[in-house]
Amino acid sequence: MMQIKNNSRAVATSRRAVLKGGAFAAATLAFSRLGWASHDHQPSIPQVRLSDRVMMPTLGFGTYGLKGDLCTESVADAITAGYRLIDTAHVYQNEEAVGAGIKKSGIDRKHLFVTSKIWVDDSGYELAKRAFQTTLDKLQLEYLDLYLIHRPRGDVQGSWRAMEELHVAGKIRAIGVSNFDKAQFASLMAGASTKPAINQVETHPFLQEKEQFEWLRADGVRMEAWAPFAEGRSGLFTNPALEEIAKKHSKTVAQVVLRWHHQRGVVAIPRSSNPEHRRENLCIFDFSLTADDMNRISTLDENRSQFPEWT
Repeated sequence: MMQIKNNSRAVATSRRAVLKGGAFAAATLAFSRLGWASHDHQPSIPQVRLSDRVMMPTLGFGTYGLKGDLCTESVADAITAGYRLIDTAHVYQNEEAVGAGIKKSGIDRKHLFVTSKIWVDDSGYELAKRAFQTTLDKLQLEYLDLYLIHRPRGDVQGSWRAMEELHVAGKIRAIGVSNFDKAQFASLMAGASTKPAINQVETHPFLQEKEQFEWLRADGVRMEAWAPFAEGRSGLFTNPALEEIAKKHSKTVAQVVLRWHHQRGVVAIPRSSNPEHRRENLCIFDFSLTADDMNRISTLDENRSQFPEWT
């Protein structure tokens, strides 16, 4: 991928300040105006092989909180910039807008990896089947690459059985879960024929889920991070340790955090309505964090959710 060098003496490391300084800002704005439309300038995002042998990008675009035209334009622009993994959910109430963005992008469907999720109100075998078809219709797609149980509530076993059948029928390439702890995962597996390929959970430098990461990896299940920046809570973008690491690598805090996720082996789906931030988030494959960097970030773990209202 094209590497953007920063010739200024100091690197802005806050999310809002990143575009204010010197050559880095000029380059970022230039690429933003161009939309990175040239294939040569699009970043190459590595992929990982899921347990069912489906290939999934390690970095994607989240759409939580994006609605209407803003969502459509954001999705279309994200795809133009180089994202291929697009994440949505029934409860986000934006599947139609996401589908419109996918269509507007003009990218061949086969090059995209689209995820959605079934909400608690639709749990159970029959309801899950209907909810899935509704999602497909809203997205204007013929299949999903990944479908998740959004929360471990309701008739989880019934939902999973419906998803397994849709998977076998080729309507879903991979199936998984979200927000499941170890006991809930084990309970699902007790009656399942197919192991979840993904567990999408809250994880970021302040909640690293180290124990869960290890047992998921031992089971051959990939961890995926929602809110990979903790939505900026607890001062993530101005954290002194992260700022120091970012300055050392001539990167932003956001890029350091995404690189940390990547080096852990965690798929991340950052969301942004800002085109410049979307492109910034893609520029994480031209540097590596050192072992000391990784260890220092490890010490930031508070082992508590930043979203108590969601638990």
